[in-house]
Amino acid sequence: MNAAYRFDDWDSPAQTATPPSPVVNAESVTPSPAEAVAPVASERSSPLPGAAMAAVNAADKRIVNGKADINQLAPFKYPWAWEFFLKANRNHWTPLEISMAQDVHDYHHKLSPAERHVFENVLAYLTTSDILAMRNIGLAVMEKMSAPELQIYQARQVYEEALHTWTYQHCIESIGLDQQEIYNRYRVVPEIHGKIALANRRLERVMRADFDLTDRANLHEFALSYFFFAVIFEGCWFYNGFTPIFALQRRGLMKGAAEQLQYIMRDEVLHCAFGIRVVRELLKEEGLTLDPQALRELWDEAEAAERAYAGYILREPILGYNAELHVQQFRFVANRRARQVGVAEPFPGAENVLPWLDEQANLRKEKNFFETRVTEYQTGGALAWD
Repeated sequence: MNAAYRFDDWDSPAQTATPPSPVVNAESVTPSPAEAVAPVASERSSPLPGAAMAAVNAADKRIVNGKADINQLAPFKYPWAWEFFLKANRNHWTPLEISMAQDVHDYHHKLSPAERHVFENVLAYLTTSDILAMRNIGLAVMEKMSAPELQIYQARQVYEEALHTWTYQHCIESIGLDQQEIYNRYRVVPEIHGKIALANRRLERVMRADFDLTDRANLHEFALSYFFFAVIFEGCWFYNGFTPIFALQRRGLMKGAAEQLQYIMRDEVLHCAFGIRVVRELLKEEGLTLDPQALRELWDEAEAAERAYAGYILREPILGYNAELHVQQFRFVANRRARQVGVAEPFPGAENVLPWLDEQANLRKEKNFFETRVTEYQTGGALAWD
Protein backbone atom coordinates (compact mmCIF):
# COMPACT_ATOMS: atom_id res chain seq x y z
CA MET A 1 0.00 0.00 0.00
CA ASN A 2 1.37 3.39 -0.91
CA ALA A 3 0.98 6.59 1.07
CA ALA A 4 -2.27 6.86 3.00
CA TYR A 5 -4.94 9.07 1.48
CA ARG A 6 -7.25 11.42 3.30
CA PHE A 7 -10.82 11.89 2.22
CA ASP A 8 -10.76 15.68 2.35
CA ASP A 9 -7.73 16.72 0.30
CA TRP A 10 -9.00 16.26 -3.23
CA ASP A 11 -10.25 19.73 -4.06
CA SER A 12 -8.06 21.25 -6.74
CA PRO A 13 -7.67 24.97 -7.39
CA ALA A 14 -9.85 26.31 -10.14
CA GLN A 15 -8.28 26.56 -13.55
CA THR A 16 -7.56 30.08 -14.71
CA ALA A 17 -9.86 30.74 -17.61
CA THR A 18 -8.34 32.15 -20.78
CA PRO A 19 -10.04 35.44 -21.68
CA PRO A 20 -12.16 35.01 -24.78
CA SER A 21 -11.09 36.76 -27.94
CA PRO A 22 -13.19 39.84 -28.75
CA VAL A 23 -16.03 39.09 -31.13
CA VAL A 24 -16.43 41.47 -34.02
CA ASN A 25 -19.99 42.19 -35.06
CA ALA A 26 -19.94 41.68 -38.80
CA GLU A 27 -22.93 43.98 -39.27
CA SER A 28 -21.03 46.89 -37.75
CA VAL A 29 -18.16 46.64 -40.23
CA THR A 30 -18.60 48.68 -43.40
CA PRO A 31 -17.11 46.87 -46.40
CA SER A 32 -14.70 48.71 -48.65
CA PRO A 33 -15.86 49.46 -52.19
CA ALA A 34 -13.72 46.60 -53.46
CA GLU A 35 -15.30 44.16 -51.00
CA ALA A 36 -18.78 45.33 -51.90
CA VAL A 37 -18.48 44.24 -55.50
CA ALA A 38 -20.88 41.41 -56.37
CA PRO A 39 -19.19 37.97 -56.64
CA VAL A 40 -18.31 36.70 -60.07
CA ALA A 41 -20.15 33.70 -61.45
CA SER A 42 -17.45 31.22 -60.39
CA GLU A 43 -17.82 32.33 -56.74
CA ARG A 44 -21.59 31.96 -56.61
CA SER A 45 -23.04 28.79 -55.05
CA SER A 46 -23.50 26.11 -57.63
CA PRO A 47 -26.72 24.08 -57.88
CA LEU A 48 -24.63 21.06 -58.87
CA PRO A 49 -23.62 18.49 -56.20
CA GLY A 50 -20.04 18.42 -54.94
CA ALA A 51 -17.56 15.68 -55.55
CA ALA A 52 -18.54 12.21 -54.29
CA MET A 53 -17.02 11.09 -50.98
CA ALA A 54 -15.36 7.77 -50.33
CA ALA A 55 -17.53 5.08 -48.74
CA VAL A 56 -17.07 4.47 -45.01
CA ASN A 57 -15.15 1.33 -44.12
CA ALA A 58 -16.01 -0.09 -40.70
CA ALA A 59 -12.35 -0.94 -40.16
CA ASP A 60 -11.51 2.77 -40.24
CA LYS A 61 -13.56 3.47 -37.10
CA ARG A 62 -11.80 3.90 -33.76
CA ILE A 63 -12.84 4.43 -30.16
CA VAL A 64 -11.13 7.85 -30.22
CA ASN A 65 -9.20 9.76 -32.89
CA GLY A 66 -11.18 8.07 -35.66
CA LYS A 67 -11.29 9.51 -39.18
CA ALA A 68 -14.46 7.79 -40.40
CA ASP A 69 -17.68 9.78 -40.85
CA ILE A 70 -19.18 10.23 -37.38
CA ASN A 71 -22.63 10.72 -38.92
CA GLN A 72 -22.81 7.24 -40.49
CA LEU A 73 -23.98 4.56 -38.07
CA ALA A 74 -23.37 1.44 -40.12
CA PRO A 75 -21.51 -0.67 -40.99
CA PHE A 76 -20.69 -1.30 -37.34
CA LYS A 77 -17.20 -1.85 -36.05
CA TYR A 78 -18.52 -2.17 -32.48
CA PRO A 79 -21.81 -4.08 -32.80
CA TRP A 80 -21.75 -4.77 -29.06
CA ALA A 81 -22.30 -1.02 -28.47
CA TRP A 82 -25.49 -1.14 -30.54
CA GLU A 83 -26.64 -4.17 -28.54
CA PHE A 84 -26.13 -2.19 -25.33
CA PHE A 85 -28.36 0.55 -26.76
CA LEU A 86 -31.11 -1.92 -27.70
CA LYS A 87 -30.94 -3.62 -24.30
CA ALA A 88 -31.13 -0.27 -22.49
CA ASN A 89 -34.26 0.66 -24.42
CA ARG A 90 -35.93 -2.64 -23.49
CA ASN A 91 -35.30 -1.71 -19.85
CA HIS A 92 -37.29 1.53 -20.02
CA TRP A 93 -39.04 2.61 -16.81
CA THR A 94 -39.99 5.72 -14.80
CA PRO A 95 -40.17 6.28 -11.03
CA LEU A 96 -43.91 6.94 -11.20
CA GLU A 97 -44.51 3.21 -11.73
CA ILE A 98 -43.59 2.43 -8.10
CA SER A 99 -45.75 3.35 -5.11
CA MET A 100 -44.00 5.25 -2.33
CA ALA A 101 -47.02 5.27 0.03
CA GLN A 102 -45.63 2.69 2.46
CA ASP A 103 -42.24 4.41 2.47
CA VAL A 104 -43.82 7.61 3.78
CA HIS A 105 -45.19 5.67 6.75
CA ASP A 106 -41.94 3.74 7.24
CA TYR A 107 -39.78 6.85 7.27
CA HIS A 108 -41.93 8.78 9.75
CA HIS A 109 -43.05 5.93 12.01
CA LYS A 110 -40.73 2.91 11.69
CA LEU A 111 -37.17 4.03 10.99
CA SER A 112 -34.88 4.71 13.93
CA PRO A 113 -32.89 7.98 14.00
CA ALA A 114 -29.80 6.04 12.83
CA GLU A 115 -31.76 4.50 9.94
CA ARG A 116 -33.15 7.89 8.90
CA HIS A 117 -29.59 9.25 8.96
CA VAL A 118 -28.46 6.46 6.63
CA PHE A 119 -31.40 6.87 4.27
CA GLU A 120 -31.12 10.65 3.99
CA ASN A 121 -27.37 10.70 3.41
CA VAL A 122 -27.39 7.95 0.80
CA LEU A 123 -29.95 10.03 -1.13
CA ALA A 124 -27.90 13.20 -0.57
CA TYR A 125 -24.84 11.55 -2.15
CA LEU A 126 -26.72 9.92 -5.02
CA THR A 127 -28.55 13.09 -6.11
CA THR A 128 -25.24 14.83 -6.81
CA SER A 129 -23.44 11.79 -8.19
CA ASP A 130 -25.87 11.14 -11.03
CA ILE A 131 -25.73 14.75 -12.20
CA LEU A 132 -21.93 14.53 -12.16
CA ALA A 133 -22.16 11.30 -14.19
CA MET A 134 -24.57 12.87 -16.67
CA ARG A 135 -22.28 15.84 -17.25
CA ASN A 136 -19.16 13.70 -17.56
CA ILE A 137 -20.70 11.48 -20.24
CA GLY A 138 -22.36 14.29 -22.16
CA LEU A 139 -19.60 16.90 -21.96
CA ALA A 140 -16.43 14.81 -21.88
CA VAL A 141 -16.65 11.17 -22.89
CA MET A 142 -19.30 11.24 -25.61
CA GLU A 143 -17.71 14.18 -27.41
CA LYS A 144 -14.38 12.33 -27.60
CA MET A 145 -15.75 9.01 -28.88
CA SER A 146 -15.40 8.83 -32.66
CA ALA A 147 -17.72 5.92 -33.56
CA PRO A 148 -21.44 6.74 -33.73
CA GLU A 149 -22.58 3.42 -32.26
CA LEU A 150 -20.66 4.33 -29.09
CA GLN A 151 -22.14 7.81 -28.97
CA ILE A 152 -25.69 6.53 -29.44
CA TYR A 153 -25.51 4.28 -26.38
CA GLN A 154 -23.94 7.12 -24.41
CA ALA A 155 -26.80 9.41 -25.42
CA ARG A 156 -29.12 6.85 -23.84
CA GLN A 157 -26.84 6.77 -20.81
CA VAL A 158 -27.10 10.54 -20.41
CA TYR A 159 -30.90 10.19 -20.43
CA GLU A 160 -30.74 7.43 -17.83
CA GLU A 161 -28.60 9.52 -15.48
CA ALA A 162 -31.23 12.27 -15.73
CA LEU A 163 -33.93 9.65 -15.07
CA HIS A 164 -32.07 8.51 -11.96
CA THR A 165 -31.87 12.10 -10.73
CA TRP A 166 -35.64 12.38 -11.22
CA THR A 167 -36.04 9.19 -9.21
CA TYR A 168 -34.12 10.54 -6.22
CA GLN A 169 -36.12 13.75 -6.42
CA HIS A 170 -39.34 11.71 -6.55
CA CYS A 171 -38.29 9.86 -3.37
CA ILE A 172 -37.36 13.12 -1.62
CA GLU A 173 -40.65 14.77 -2.57
CA SER A 174 -42.79 11.73 -1.75
CA ILE A 175 -41.35 11.37 1.74
CA GLY A 176 -41.40 15.11 2.38
CA LEU A 177 -37.70 15.68 3.03
CA ASP A 178 -36.26 19.20 3.16
CA GLN A 179 -34.86 19.65 -0.36
CA GLN A 180 -32.66 22.62 0.55
CA GLU A 181 -31.05 20.61 3.31
CA ILE A 182 -30.70 17.29 1.45
CA TYR A 183 -29.30 18.74 -1.78
CA ASN A 184 -26.72 20.85 0.08
CA ARG A 185 -25.29 18.03 2.16
CA TYR A 186 -22.65 17.20 -0.42
CA ARG A 187 -21.36 20.74 0.03
CA VAL A 188 -21.38 20.87 3.83
CA VAL A 189 -20.70 17.28 4.92
CA PRO A 190 -16.96 16.65 4.39
CA GLU A 191 -17.31 12.88 4.02
CA ILE A 192 -19.84 13.24 1.20
CA HIS A 193 -17.98 16.14 -0.36
CA GLY A 194 -14.77 14.12 -0.37
CA LYS A 195 -16.10 11.60 -2.91
CA ILE A 196 -17.48 14.32 -5.19
CA ALA A 197 -14.24 16.32 -4.95
CA LEU A 198 -12.17 13.26 -5.85
CA ALA A 199 -14.39 12.54 -8.85
CA ASN A 200 -14.14 16.14 -10.02
CA ARG A 201 -10.36 16.12 -9.71
CA ARG A 202 -10.07 12.86 -11.63
CA LEU A 203 -12.42 14.00 -14.43
CA GLU A 204 -12.07 17.78 -14.67
CA ARG A 205 -9.08 18.04 -17.03
CA VAL A 206 -10.26 15.46 -19.55
CA MET A 207 -13.68 17.16 -19.75
CA ARG A 208 -12.13 20.10 -21.58
CA ALA A 209 -13.03 20.29 -25.26
CA ASP A 210 -9.42 21.13 -26.17
CA PHE A 211 -7.96 18.04 -24.48
CA ASP A 212 -5.81 16.60 -27.30
CA LEU A 213 -6.09 12.82 -27.50
CA THR A 214 -3.52 12.56 -30.27
CA ASP A 215 -0.93 13.19 -27.55
CA ARG A 216 0.02 9.82 -26.02
CA ALA A 217 0.36 11.17 -22.48
CA ASN A 218 -3.09 12.76 -22.73
CA LEU A 219 -4.51 9.56 -24.19
CA HIS A 220 -3.23 7.59 -21.18
CA GLU A 221 -4.70 10.20 -18.83
CA PHE A 222 -8.05 9.94 -20.64
CA ALA A 223 -8.00 6.12 -20.42
CA LEU A 224 -7.20 6.29 -16.70
CA SER A 225 -9.94 8.87 -16.09
CA TYR A 226 -12.49 6.81 -18.01
CA PHE A 227 -11.38 3.75 -16.02
CA PHE A 228 -12.07 5.72 -12.84
CA PHE A 229 -15.48 6.77 -14.08
CA ALA A 230 -16.71 3.43 -15.47
CA VAL A 231 -15.00 0.99 -13.11
CA ILE A 232 -14.85 2.83 -9.79
CA PHE A 233 -17.42 5.62 -9.86
CA GLU A 234 -20.15 3.56 -11.51
CA GLY A 235 -18.96 -0.01 -11.03
CA CYS A 236 -17.94 0.20 -7.36
CA TRP A 237 -19.24 3.36 -5.69
CA PHE A 238 -22.69 3.18 -7.25
CA TYR A 239 -23.01 -0.59 -6.96
CA ASN A 240 -21.96 -0.48 -3.32
CA GLY A 241 -23.73 2.80 -2.65
CA PHE A 242 -27.25 1.39 -2.76
CA THR A 243 -26.44 -1.37 -0.26
CA PRO A 244 -27.49 0.42 2.97
CA ILE A 245 -31.00 0.93 1.58
CA PHE A 246 -31.13 -2.66 0.34
CA ALA A 247 -30.27 -3.65 3.94
CA LEU A 248 -33.40 -1.81 5.05
CA GLN A 249 -35.42 -3.48 2.28
CA ARG A 250 -34.36 -6.92 3.54
CA ARG A 251 -36.13 -6.08 6.80
CA GLY A 252 -39.29 -4.92 5.03
CA LEU A 253 -38.49 -1.18 5.32
CA MET A 254 -38.44 1.51 2.59
CA LYS A 255 -39.32 -1.08 -0.04
CA GLY A 256 -40.54 1.46 -2.60
CA ALA A 257 -37.31 3.46 -2.51
CA ALA A 258 -35.27 0.24 -2.62
CA GLU A 259 -37.22 -0.94 -5.67
CA GLN A 260 -36.47 2.38 -7.36
CA LEU A 261 -32.79 1.72 -6.65
CA GLN A 262 -33.08 -1.78 -8.12
CA TYR A 263 -34.18 -0.22 -11.40
CA ILE A 264 -31.29 2.24 -11.19
CA MET A 265 -28.82 -0.53 -10.42
CA ARG A 266 -29.99 -2.48 -13.47
CA ASP A 267 -29.11 0.57 -15.57
CA GLU A 268 -25.81 1.10 -13.77
CA VAL A 269 -24.74 -2.50 -14.31
CA LEU A 270 -25.14 -1.88 -18.06
CA HIS A 271 -23.25 1.43 -17.79
CA CYS A 272 -20.39 -0.30 -16.01
CA ALA A 273 -20.30 -3.24 -18.44
CA PHE A 274 -20.27 -0.85 -21.41
CA GLY A 275 -17.51 1.25 -19.85
CA ILE A 276 -15.37 -1.79 -19.12
CA ARG A 277 -15.76 -2.97 -22.72
CA VAL A 278 -14.75 0.48 -23.98
CA VAL A 279 -11.69 0.56 -21.72
CA ARG A 280 -10.56 -2.87 -22.92
CA GLU A 281 -11.09 -2.01 -26.59
CA LEU A 282 -9.37 1.37 -26.19
CA LEU A 283 -6.28 -0.12 -24.55
CA LYS A 284 -6.06 -2.82 -27.22
CA GLU A 285 -6.69 -0.47 -30.13
CA GLU A 286 -4.19 2.14 -28.99
CA GLY A 287 -1.55 -0.27 -27.66
CA LEU A 288 -1.85 1.30 -24.19
CA THR A 289 -1.08 -0.18 -20.80
CA LEU A 290 -2.40 1.57 -17.72
CA ASP A 291 0.45 2.51 -15.42
CA PRO A 292 0.33 0.17 -12.36
CA GLN A 293 1.48 2.95 -10.02
CA ALA A 294 -1.27 5.25 -11.28
CA LEU A 295 -3.84 2.47 -10.83
CA ARG A 296 -2.63 1.78 -7.29
CA GLU A 297 -3.00 5.44 -6.41
CA LEU A 298 -6.46 5.53 -7.95
CA TRP A 299 -7.67 2.48 -5.99
CA ASP A 300 -6.21 3.76 -2.72
CA GLU A 301 -7.85 7.15 -3.11
CA ALA A 302 -11.19 5.55 -3.92
CA GLU A 303 -11.03 3.24 -0.91
CA ALA A 304 -10.06 6.10 1.43
CA ALA A 305 -13.00 8.17 0.20
CA GLU A 306 -15.39 5.22 0.55
CA ARG A 307 -14.14 4.42 4.06
CA ALA A 308 -14.67 8.02 5.23
CA TYR A 309 -18.13 8.11 3.63
CA ALA A 310 -19.16 4.81 5.23
CA GLY A 311 -17.89 6.00 8.61
CA TYR A 312 -20.20 9.00 8.39
CA ILE A 313 -23.41 7.47 7.02
CA LEU A 314 -23.04 4.43 9.30
CA ARG A 315 -21.63 6.22 12.34
CA GLU A 316 -24.23 4.20 14.22
CA PRO A 317 -24.62 0.68 12.80
CA ILE A 318 -28.07 -0.44 11.72
CA LEU A 319 -29.42 -3.94 12.16
CA GLY A 320 -27.46 -6.24 9.82
CA TYR A 321 -25.19 -3.57 8.39
CA ASN A 322 -22.22 -1.44 9.47
CA ALA A 323 -19.36 0.65 8.10
CA GLU A 324 -16.79 -2.16 8.11
CA LEU A 325 -19.06 -4.47 6.10
CA HIS A 326 -19.58 -1.61 3.62
CA VAL A 327 -15.83 -1.12 3.10
CA GLN A 328 -15.10 -4.84 2.87
CA GLN A 329 -17.78 -5.20 0.21
CA PHE A 330 -16.28 -2.28 -1.71
CA ARG A 331 -12.94 -4.10 -1.78
CA PHE A 332 -14.58 -7.33 -2.98
CA VAL A 333 -16.48 -5.54 -5.78
CA ALA A 334 -13.30 -3.65 -6.75
CA ASN A 335 -11.50 -6.96 -7.29
CA ARG A 336 -14.37 -8.18 -9.46
CA ARG A 337 -14.25 -5.06 -11.62
CA ALA A 338 -10.46 -5.27 -11.96
CA ARG A 339 -10.72 -8.86 -13.22
CA GLN A 340 -13.37 -7.79 -15.74
CA VAL A 341 -11.05 -5.12 -17.14
CA GLY A 342 -8.02 -7.42 -17.08
CA VAL A 343 -5.84 -5.61 -14.52
CA ALA A 344 -4.44 -6.80 -11.20
CA GLU A 345 -6.83 -7.12 -8.26
CA PRO A 346 -6.29 -4.12 -5.97
CA PHE A 347 -7.30 -5.90 -2.75
CA PRO A 348 -6.22 -9.56 -2.94
CA GLY A 349 -8.09 -11.83 -0.56
CA ALA A 350 -11.10 -9.52 -0.06
CA GLU A 351 -14.12 -11.63 0.77
CA ASN A 352 -17.77 -11.40 -0.25
CA VAL A 353 -19.16 -10.37 3.14
CA LEU A 354 -22.61 -9.59 1.72
CA PRO A 355 -23.51 -12.66 -0.36
CA TRP A 356 -27.12 -11.45 -0.50
CA LEU A 357 -26.22 -8.25 -2.36
CA ASP A 358 -26.11 -9.62 -5.91
CA GLU A 359 -29.44 -11.37 -5.42
CA GLN A 360 -30.94 -8.30 -3.74
CA ALA A 361 -29.68 -6.11 -6.55
CA ASN A 362 -31.16 -8.41 -9.14
CA LEU A 363 -34.75 -7.78 -10.01
CA ARG A 364 -37.36 -9.69 -8.08
CA LYS A 365 -39.84 -12.06 -9.72
CA GLU A 366 -42.32 -12.86 -7.01
CA LYS A 367 -44.50 -9.72 -7.19
CA ASN A 368 -48.10 -9.64 -8.27
CA PHE A 369 -47.71 -8.34 -11.84
CA PHE A 370 -51.03 -6.51 -11.74
CA GLU A 371 -50.37 -4.77 -8.43
CA THR A 372 -46.91 -3.46 -9.25
CA ARG A 373 -44.77 -3.82 -12.32
CA VAL A 374 -42.34 -6.71 -11.98
CA THR A 375 -38.94 -5.03 -11.97
CA GLU A 376 -37.35 -7.39 -14.45
CA TYR A 377 -40.22 -6.94 -16.89
CA GLN A 378 -39.00 -5.39 -20.13
CA THR A 379 -40.82 -3.45 -22.80
CA GLY A 380 -39.22 -5.42 -25.60
CA GLY A 381 -37.67 -8.68 -24.52
CA ALA A 382 -36.18 -10.85 -21.82
CA LEU A 383 -33.59 -9.50 -19.39
CA ALA A 384 -30.18 -11.13 -19.40
CA TRP A 385 -27.49 -10.29 -16.84
CA ASP A 386 -23.88 -10.36 -17.96
